Amino acid sequence: MSLLPRTADEFSSAEYWERFFKKRGEKSFEWYGDYNKLCGVLHKYIKVQHKVLVVGCGNSELSEQLYDVGYKHLTNIDISETVVTHMNQRNAERRPGLTFQQVDATQTPYEDASYQAALDKGTLDAMASEEEGALARNMLAEVGRVLSVGGRYVCVTLAQESVIKLAVEHFVEQGWAVRLHCLQEENGKEGDSFALPVFVLVCTKFRQPMPTPILEMCLGEDGAPTRLTQVADLLSSVREYQAYSVLKKRLRTSTDASSNLSLTLCHAKTGLPRYTLTVQDCPPGAKVPRSNPFAIFIVPQGSETAWLYSSSEGRRQLAASANFRRLVIVTMHRNQQYTDMQAVQSELSPMVMDLAPPGMPANQQVPFLSVGGDMGWREEVSRGVSELSGEYCVENVKGEDGELYRRLIFLSNAALVQSESRLVSSNTAASSHKKKNKKKVKPTAAPTSSSASLSVDSGFLCCAHHEVMAASLAMLGVGTPQNKDVPVSVLLVGLGGGGLPQFLRDFVPNVIVEVVELDPVVMEVAKEWFGFRPDDRLTVTLGDGLERICALEKEGGRLFDAIMFDVDNKDSSLGMSCPPAAFVETLILQKVCSLLTPRGVFILNLACRNPAMRKSTLERVSAVFPTILSRKIEEEINEIILCSHGKNESQDAAHILQSLNQAAKSLQSALCCNRTGTNSSPHIDIAELLKDLKVE
Repeated sequence: MSLLPRTADEFSSAEYWERFFKKRGEKSFEWYGDYNKLCGVLHKYIKVQHKVLVVGCGNSELSEQLYDVGYKHLTNIDISETVVTHMNQRNAERRPGLTFQQVDATQTPYEDASYQAALDKGTLDAMASEEEGALARNMLAEVGRVLSVGGRYVCVTLAQESVIKLAVEHFVEQGWAVRLHCLQEENGKEGDSFALPVFVLVCTKFRQPMPTPILEMCLGEDGAPTRLTQVADLLSSVREYQAYSVLKKRLRTSTDASSNLSLTLCHAKTGLPRYTLTVQDCPPGAKVPRSNPFAIFIVPQGSETAWLYSSSEGRRQLAASANFRRLVIVTMHRNQQYTDMQAVQSELSPMVMDLAPPGMPANQQVPFLSVGGDMGWREEVSRGVSELSGEYCVENVKGEDGELYRRLIFLSNAALVQSESRLVSSNTAASSHKKKNKKKVKPTAAPTSSSASLSVDSGFLCCAHHEVMAASLAMLGVGTPQNKDVPVSVLLVGLGGGGLPQFLRDFVPNVIVEVVELDPVVMEVAKEWFGFRPDDRLTVTLGDGLERICALEKEGGRLFDAIMFDVDNKDSSLGMSCPPAAFVETLILQKVCSLLTPRGVFILNLACRNPAMRKSTLERVSAVFPTILSRKIEEEINEIILCSHGKNESQDAAHILQSLNQAAKSLQSALCCNRTGTNSSPHIDIAELLKDLKVE
């Protein structure tokens, strides 16, 4: 199975091509290749016995080389008298049958249907920029007139988008079949900033125009054609090949540990993403053995969202531990079938050398690395669309710890796990593991349990930030003798799969939780696939979290011991992915503070990559809450911010930290003793989670 690269749209830019031709000047057409590069595809479509009209021949040697291998029926035309005179003189003795004529390609004197092929090397590219394309259209119409039925227009082109669009749309309107070959060999010298592939456009004339367009794309001169339905799809493929060619050139001529170049390989027939490859170079000066220039690392299915593989910091750490000069990290996509690791390696092997570092010998063996030699396991159990969050899927995966997990993924940000729960067999008691096993072990084969026989372990919080948020209730003194039988009221904005609120309801004594969730589809997914069970101690309010806070403040009379923000920002382009910026504006923070009981705590899940934005956010928070503690989540961008309004001495930061150890023990004991309506046990270490709290 061949693979198509999917990369950037840069090549649709008119500025790019203006820069290209300006830099190339008169040397532009050297980039179209010589006979040795083009002969395979030319011989495929133009036969020796054909009468061939060579349009805009210039002083190229291509016609002379074709003549020398047996093409004796070539008519070469060019509008330049100087070129025609020179070429006739150059070939008078050696090639007496090779003729060159001064003819305008838009108005030729030849009879209708008098040629079986028309050959164009760069002429269309040169003419398309004249008179807003009118000159090129006239030339194409003239080519169509002089070609017989079954005749072919064979055009060697760099496929500037406006040029190829003009030609393809013209022939589609005429009912011709259109095929485009991308010749794989790179052009240009080492260090040349332009590394564009050459394309050969082949348009075939039919007796009766085709009622539906025939559009095909081929990789190489002999590649199997991929049928496309729209001109836009063909243009997109051209851009992808062009960008991929430049990417290969860049990778073969330089290294950059900070660049994180990546590309997606798509299934040739379906066009669906199949692999994503990310290139990670070691930094300059790294002590890498000369025998380790290059390796490919296959990420197990279901592990692609792990910090080690999904973050730039993690990938740098992975490359450093692998100790190769360049590591290509490969992730496999959802909705794709993979037989085994050997099949994956065989599929990727043909293109491996395209991504090799500078100076690596062509015969160098490239090792494939993986975790335990296994490709992982993933099973999609549900897929749907939310009007608010877009397309989503629910999937079961096998973790590198050998356990089964269920995940909710919004496909608009497929690298981010929205919610995750650990699964256990419904026919056995819940697992008694004390904590997530961090040790990497070799996963076994695909699980034999069906999705119907699996249930969610409510005592296991997969997300580290959820563990810290739950542990933060120690600041309320939950479980201490003086707070025995004292109710605990929690307002949580953001439901996800419902793991955090369900944990609180099942294990925190005397708790009452209200969850505010904007998306009704998310709540239905939580109920159907994550075992979420609302009741009188765990209720859900569907609506906007900000509006709910404003309404509660306006109503008055109802206060909460803990208010938690665990809501993501749908706009991933912003520097803060959690929460949306509106949730940490001063007015909202003041309303949150007013809704807290005297012992109350505000718990914020903050994920902010922008240092300036983080600083300004914390400044606004500290202006409302005098006491702020924070806990960074290891190997994640998330951090948990704990805020107290400091209305009494017990809420002073120093006092909180001093009494935290005993408070953690009390909460730990309370969680283990409570277990309301569940067979699960709380797999959480409160003291460990809170030991790294620091004062902001």
